[in-house]
Amino acid sequence: MPRTRLTAACLAVLMAAAVPAAAQTFRSTPVVTDASQAPLALGRAQPAIPAPQDRPYPGVIQYRADITDRDRRIIGVTQTIPVAGPGPLTLLYPKYLPGNHAATGPIQLLAGLTVTAEGRRIEWRRDTLDPYAFHLDIPAGVTAIDVAFQQLTQPDSANWRVLMTPNLVNLQWEKAILYPAGYFSRQIQVAPSVVLPAGWQYGTALDTASRDGDVATFATTDLYTLIDSPVFAGAHYRRIDIDPSGDRVHLNILADEAKGLAATDDQLKLYENMVQQADRLFGARHFDHYEFLFALSDQLGGIGLEHHRSSENTGAPEFFTDWKKSAGDRSLLPHEFTHSWNGKFMRPADELTANHNVPTQNTLLWVYEGQTEYWGEVLSARSGLHTRDVALATLANIAAFYDEQPGRQWRSLQDTNNHNLMGYRVAGQYPSWMRGTGDYYRESLLVWLDADTLIREGTRGRKSLDDFARAFFGHDDGRWAPQGYTFDDVVNGLNAVYPYDWAGFLRTRLDAVGPDAKAPLAGLTRAGWRLTYTDTPTEAEKAVQSGWANDFQYSLGFTLSGDKLTNIRWGGPAFQQRIGAGWSLVAVNGKAASAEELRDAVTAAKETDAPIELLLKSGDRFRTVAFDYHDGLRYPRLERIEGTPDLLSDILAPRRR
Repeated sequence: MPRTRLTAACLAVLMAAAVPAAAQTFRSTPVVTDASQAPLALGRAQPAIPAPQDRPYPGVIQYRADITDRDRRIIGVTQTIPVAGPGPLTLLYPKYLPGNHAATGPIQLLAGLTVTAEGRRIEWRRDTLDPYAFHLDIPAGVTAIDVAFQQLTQPDSANWRVLMTPNLVNLQWEKAILYPAGYFSRQIQVAPSVVLPAGWQYGTALDTASRDGDVATFATTDLYTLIDSPVFAGAHYRRIDIDPSGDRVHLNILADEAKGLAATDDQLKLYENMVQQADRLFGARHFDHYEFLFALSDQLGGIGLEHHRSSENTGAPEFFTDWKKSAGDRSLLPHEFTHSWNGKFMRPADELTANHNVPTQNTLLWVYEGQTEYWGEVLSARSGLHTRDVALATLANIAAFYDEQPGRQWRSLQDTNNHNLMGYRVAGQYPSWMRGTGDYYRESLLVWLDADTLIREGTRGRKSLDDFARAFFGHDDGRWAPQGYTFDDVVNGLNAVYPYDWAGFLRTRLDAVGPDAKAPLAGLTRAGWRLTYTDTPTEAEKAVQSGWANDFQYSLGFTLSGDKLTNIRWGGPAFQQRIGAGWSLVAVNGKAASAEELRDAVTAAKETDAPIELLLKSGDRFRTVAFDYHDGLRYPRLERIEGTPDLLSDILAPRRR
């Protein structure tokens, strides 16, 4: 632009800026206050997305997934969807995924969508308000449409889990399917099939109708059940009956290598014990068969996800072959099994939605996940999967975390139930201050321990939370249809076991917030135990807190991850030194830094008044920080309160009937 024109343009801008705000006017284009009334920028009306109705969808959707393209990590999908006649049709990609408690459907990974009828293309239009909806105009004479697309699974777990590896595939139907809007999920029938890599086997709760070479065809089922029945497929596979009362509960083990399948009879007996203890706890089953899908892999993305008749689980490749190494990490399967009763058969009413695109609410996750977490740990101990020492160490770890957590000053346990809706399991900076998903699992566990010990104490051992579980989750043996529960239902169920002000009990703990709010540790004390700390963890404590050697949470207030300071505890010693996440530890008291050197320095500081000096680095900045700390290493431990009943040992003991 010539200089004279540039100068004139600048003067025009300055003159416009000098006009008083009150004198400026806006164009007459209307301001949008309701998104549904937005101007037709596309030049055509956008149809409304039909609300789900409880009516049968006409016909059966034919569905096929091809999971053979592992090198490119692409799942190819074809569907033939019957249509009732000409006119508008909306297809939905599942948005609110069961067990995620959030809008986590990875619509970003759906690609190549094409729709045809009798060889002719039908163009789709994505909804401008809801990108999970695709609008179609079905021509006259068309009775079915053919839909094809790809799910582009990921090479690493940076944003989404890895679902395909050279030897394993986790097929989750909800991430690779479209379905018609306007119907309840349980009213849409689907005939699914999958093309497998040559020679592979698979585990799923679906009934196999036929196997023709590498094509497995499953019995027709409804969309709700299909999405609730994932597939683990692999080159190395073993299916084992772990049901002491009959061939109805199976452990499906898949692994990166064949040697990973080598579970021993003694190990499998512990899983049989778990099934037996669950039967004795709940007194009923709400499935015809149950399939644990258990992938032992360091390549497939980690998961623990509940379903009504199955669960998706992962573990380390050496989970069975190095059994001692997994000593503190065996509660996942008991937790997910418990969900068949709590979360699937009995479910919070605000999560019992009509289809997978109706928003969920999460007001009762402290029951759905919290009591499940409680029973998962209890069943782990009762079955022998966890030793008594491991069970105590686990509880000590949970109690210490919440006893030291400052986030309760501003955010209640009840509000953490909303955390997934704000971003799926995103902890953010300073998790001890932010709080998050883990709280409605583990802090809620402490609330349920409190309730259990209160019932046991008040009834002199005649009743316990076991009685609540059996009555609330274990009724209607053999029935599968999900039933919803409310806060009042939970209160009434507790009162039926032991009359008490349960509404006040729960609300006091769930809504506790502010500088005087405390962790719910009363159940520990009533159980005959107290939280303390040690500088020398036992083998069981090390198994539970596998990162103990790098953990300085309860001393200096951070965790050492490599050379990085992470998990800075809000208000802790490091935080008070104005240290945030991301600083690197360079030296400890003038010596090259390592976790061992730091442990030695913290231990030595108990015998001297000299501070612990750390040299830290962030980018090109260095800081020397002196910690006036002399209480030594601190790892949580439970110890008995002498002269009190040991209710905790009673809780952890296996049931005899």
